Formats: sequence, structure tokens, C-alpha cells
Amino acid sequence: MNIQFNYMYRDGANYKQFGNVVFTNTQKLSIGFINESISEKLIDSLWFYAGQWGLKDLHHFEWDDEIDHMLHEYEDVELTTEEPTNGDIADFLLKIKSH
Repeated sequence: MNIQFNYMYRDGANYKQFGNVVFTNTQKLSIGFINESISEKLIDSLWFYAGQWGLKDLHHFEWDDEIDHMLHEYEDVELTTEEPTNGDIADFLLKIKSH
């Protein structure tokens, strides 16, 4: 099964924009291991910079200095049969480990 990484962008006015990417899981890593590995790299157990992790920025509306910021929120990972949209989850975990 593939791995779906779910995340969102929430601005200061609490408007949300959701996204996800699907990775292959050739090493058959467990959801628990993947979640723990991601959680170790989050800012205050929740946030990350999508660009640093090679993920699409979900901020799609016109920038507003009063409410906008660059941080995205991690939601969860789950098993899926959806087709991969990215590389392998093991490579992704190696990438975020360096940030």
C-alpha cells in the first residue's frame, strides 16, 4: 500500500486550504514509524515549511501581511491505494531529516 501525507495551510483568520501527496512505500515502513519520523522534525509538534520539505505551498489566496505566514500544518499519514504523486516515503523521510 502507498502512504498519503495530509497537510494544510491555515492563515491567521483560520481559513484552511488542504492538500496531500501520495508516496510509494517500497520498504514497507509502518504508519507509526513514519508518523514518528515526521513528528520529530515538526516545529512545536505541528508546523513545517512546505518548500523545505519539497511539498507544494497550499497558500493560494492573495497574500495578506496581517494574517498570512509560511508555515503549514501536518495532519497525518495513512495507507492508501491511490496512485503515487511523489517519490518514496523513505526518501522523503531522509529529506526532512536534513532540515
